[in-house]
Amino acid sequence: MQALAERIESYVGGATFTGYEPLQFSALKTFDPAPEALKGRTLERTSRRGKYVMLHFGDVKIAFHLSQGGRVDFEEPPKKTNKAKGYVVRWKFDNNRAVLLKEFGTERKAGWWVLAEDDIGPMDGLGPEPGSKEFEDLIRTGQDSRRIHTILRDQRTVAGIGRGYSDDALHAAKISPFASLKSMKADDRERLLQAIEETLANGLEIERKRTGGLPTKVGDHWVVHHEHGKPCPVCGDDLRRVSYESHEVTYCPTCQTGGKILADRRMSRLIR
Repeated sequence: MQALAERIESYVGGATFTGYEPLQFSALKTFDPAPEALKGRTLERTSRRGKYVMLHFGDVKIAFHLSQGGRVDFEEPPKKTNKAKGYVVRWKFDNNRAVLLKEFGTERKAGWWVLAEDDIGPMDGLGPEPGSKEFEDLIRTGQDSRRIHTILRDQRTVAGIGRGYSDDALHAAKISPFASLKSMKADDRERLLQAIEETLANGLEIERKRTGGLPTKVGDHWVVHHEHGKPCPVCGDDLRRVSYESHEVTYCPTCQTGGKILADRRMSRLIR
């Protein structure tokens, strides 16, 4: 999302907002300020908080969240397709460009908000960002008994990591996704902090090489995430997964769990 925010600013930064096309009416989550308040305003900058991207227009801003299936297209000139399946909203600018939000899948959880500049909106309650002192303190001293993969995915606890980077960081740190933060020793915690920092930095470097918006295929630089069944890039063992209703966890038994195969709910059994 950081790289996407930067590309949006590069594409339409300094341009004037001229209008919008609401293509999925339930996606707009606010009514005051009205989206019409954006017309005639200049996009001054973009920013990110967690997985939310913000477009700042003086004392009013747009915030949006793509959820799992959301994507972004840059259009020059804006297209005329108003009823295409999965389209969410099109924001138009005076440089004959537009930013189109769309969403694949059936969940329809992508959304956007028009907020006063000082309004936190849906970002209220997000946890600390990786790299912050609050995050480092959480990892170094936290006594949370939940599984570490759950902690890293929970945006109320840690903002902005998500599933893919959690899989890759835990693999790099050689820590089981089922380990609890409370049970971790000091060296495990330091290794995890370093792995998260390096994993996110590497991901951002790769994402900054993209052009345009956010394509259909993302996460094509994962090390282990969604790579189950393939050889571990470190030890060569088969990568395994644990499947849940809405996501899956990928790990290496040899590198992360001492050879143990973790419980997979698809099989409704526990293998220890």
